[in-house]
Amino acid sequence: MPDEPRDLQEEVDGQNNEEKESGISTADEALQERIAQLEDTLASKESELGALKEQLAGAVAKYRKAVLATVSGIPEELLKGEAVEEIDASLEQAQRIISTVRQQLEDDIAARSVPVGAPPRTPVDMSTLSPAAKIAHALTQERS
Repeated sequence: MPDEPRDLQEEVDGQNNEEKESGISTADEALQERIAQLEDTLASKESELGALKEQLAGAVAKYRKAVLATVSGIPEELLKGEAVEEIDASLEQAQRIISTVRQQLEDDIAARSVPVGAPPRTPVDMSTLSPAAKIAHALTQERS
């Protein structure tokens, strides 16, 4: 008889362990199901993100083409960027570069410019000539 309470206690412990294992496996199944749902949601969101990135890239390319068509004098190589803000920043930089180059070219042209036409003819300053040079000059003037 002294073994009866021990047997009864072991039986109760065994039932409790079975209930715990059953509860654990049920919770484990619920967690696995939730994980599967979250993985499906994540895959769906990743595909949506990929589609949105493609749409954004197409929109940025169209924006770049529109800017190139609208703003004259900007070389295509100077307009770079993967986002609208980057394209706008490169447009401002390109316009500054073009303005600087244009100003330098205008300055170079102005420095190299030659006045149009021949300079006005001025008579020879006779005060600086020697008497022999004055006679030679007078003789050449008469022949012409």
